[in-house]
Amino acid sequence: MYSILLVISLLSTVRSLSLSTAPKIKVAVVGGGPAGSCAAEALARNPNIECILFERKFDNVKPCGGAIPYCMVEEFNLPSEIIDRKVNKMKLISPTDREVDIGQTLLPHEYIGMTRREVLDGYLRDRAISYGTKALNALVTEIEVPKSKDGKYVISYANVDGNTKETVEVDYVIGADGANSRVAKAIDAGEYNYAIAFQERIRVSDEKLKFYEELAEMYVGDDVSPDFYGWVFPKYDHVGVGTGTVVNRPAIKQYQKAIRDRAGAKIEGGKIIRVEAHPIPEHYRPRRVVGRAALVGDAAGYVTKCSGEGIYFAAKSGRMAGEAVSKVVAATGKVPNQDQMIKEYIKPYDKLYLPTYTVLDLLQKVFFSSNAAREAFVELCKSEYVQRVTFNSYLYKKVQGTNPLQDVILLFQTIGSLFRGNALTRPDAEYSNPVESLKRL
Repeated sequence: MYSILLVISLLSTVRSLSLSTAPKIKVAVVGGGPAGSCAAEALARNPNIECILFERKFDNVKPCGGAIPYCMVEEFNLPSEIIDRKVNKMKLISPTDREVDIGQTLLPHEYIGMTRREVLDGYLRDRAISYGTKALNALVTEIEVPKSKDGKYVISYANVDGNTKETVEVDYVIGADGANSRVAKAIDAGEYNYAIAFQERIRVSDEKLKFYEELAEMYVGDDVSPDFYGWVFPKYDHVGVGTGTVVNRPAIKQYQKAIRDRAGAKIEGGKIIRVEAHPIPEHYRPRRVVGRAALVGDAAGYVTKCSGEGIYFAAKSGRMAGEAVSKVVAATGKVPNQDQMIKEYIKPYDKLYLPTYTVLDLLQKVFFSSNAAREAFVELCKSEYVQRVTFNSYLYKKVQGTNPLQDVILLFQTIGSLFRGNALTRPDAEYSNPVESLKRL
C-alpha cells in the first residue's frame, strides 16, 4: 500500500514539474471591459498561463446605464467606493404618466448599484493586472485563425501609445470585444440583431440631483421607445438619461428628445456633458465557441431583453470562460479544444442563465409590444408579489420560485389590466421602417 502511494506521489510530482518547466500557454483576451477583465483575472491566477489583454482605450467611457445587481458586489468583491449610488427605490412611469413606486419588498441592505463604466472597468482591469495579466493599450486590427489543428492564432495590433504595429502568436483567444466583435468575425461566429442605446449625461443642480439620490426612473411608451424603455439613472455628480430601440433605430434621437421631455422639470436646466451611443446585442450569437476561441459578454450576446442588462452577465461569462480554460490547462497541460470549452463553459453558463433570458424575452414580447400592454405592465407592478419576484430575480440573478395561487391571481389581473390599458391609452404611432423592423429576431 505504501509503495502504491509513493508511486502516485512521484507521478504527481513529475507531472507538476513538467507543467512548471513547459512553456506557458499563451491566451489573448481581446477587450478590457468587465467580460475581458474578469476572464483575464481568472487566467492570470494559473501560473502555467500567460495572459495578454488588449484594450484600445484604458479610459473608455462606454455608453451604459451602469446598473449592477446587489449579488455582483459580493460575488466580484467590489469596493463601495466604485459605486456612485445605491438605489433602493424605482419609479415606473406609464404611457399616460401614471407613476408606480417599486422597491417596497427590498430588505434594508439590498440595493441596485449605479456605476460609471470608466470607473468599474478600470477597477476590474487593474485587478487583473495585479494578478499578472499583461495589458496592452492597443487596437486589435486582425486575427488570423490557424489552418492546422495545433497552429497558433496570429493577432495583429496597433499600439495606441507608440502608434506601432505588431503581431503576437497565441494558443487561445477569448473575444470580449463587444457587439462589433473582431474575434466573432474572425471565427465566423454568426450574426445577431442589436439595439441602439443612446444616453446623455446631464449635470443638474444639487437640489435636483438630491431627488435622484436613491431613486431611478423608467419610462415606457412608444414616444420614448417602440420596444424598450427610457431611463433616468443617478450617477456620481450627474444623471444618465437615455433610451434604446431595435425596430426603429433611425429614430433614436427622436426618442431621446421624448425621454428628456418626459423627465421634464426634474432635469430642467441641466447641462449635457456627454452624449453616448452604442450597439447592444439582442440574443446569443449562433456560435460562442469555435475551435480554440470563445466569446464572452456582449460579443457572445449576453444581454437580457426587457431590462437590457449586460454588466453582470459580461463579468460572469468572462470569469466562467477564463476558469474553464484554466481548469483544462491545470488538468491536462494542454489548450482546451472546442468540445472541452462547450462542456466547461457554455453548458454551465446556459444552465445557470438561459431561464432568465427566456423569461425576459417573453416579458418583452408581451408587455413592450403596445402602449396598452405597457400601461398594463405598470399597473401590475403595483402588486407586492410582482415586485418581490421581479426584484429578487434581478438582485440575485436567478428566476425566483413562484406561488401557484398567486400566479393564477396574476393571470386574471393581467387580463384585466390589458383591457384597462386598451381603454386608457392611445394607439402606438406608426413609423415607416420596414427593413429594420424585419430584422427583429
